Amino acid sequence: MKKDIAIPVVKNVYIAVVKEWNEDFTSHDWMVYIINDSDQLLESVMIRSRGVHTDGRKTSTFRHAFKQVEAKKALKVELIMEEVFAFENEFVLTYFIGPLLYDKVYTAAPFSISQEFIKKLPIIDQEGVLLI
Repeated sequence: MKKDIAIPVVKNVYIAVVKEWNEDFTSHDWMVYIINDSDQLLESVMIRSRGVHTDGRKTSTFRHAFKQVEAKKALKVELIMEEVFAFENEFVLTYFIGPLLYDKVYTAAPFSISQEFIKKLPIIDQEGVLLI
């Protein structure tokens, strides 16, 4: 029965968007990070990202895989272009802790990735937009 299935809740694992200096292109770029603020090692981490605009336009779908994300660490996932900030951007995160599979969808509403919503982020010594 469905009521007998225990679905674990994702806690202290975040997706964040950070504006940082890119030495190679001498510009400020927005980067997506996964932040593991938990005390557990995340294994077989997969992140799928895509954006959808209200007029029907869609971004490409990106998929990223990481063997593990250590406790109290963050990893850079991808570059996100400012042109897609008008889209609803979705990040689907899936990972294992031991034998349990965890899954969560993080959504950035249109125009929610901006300087206006920047705050101090956990683990990394930077400010950015924390997705929930």
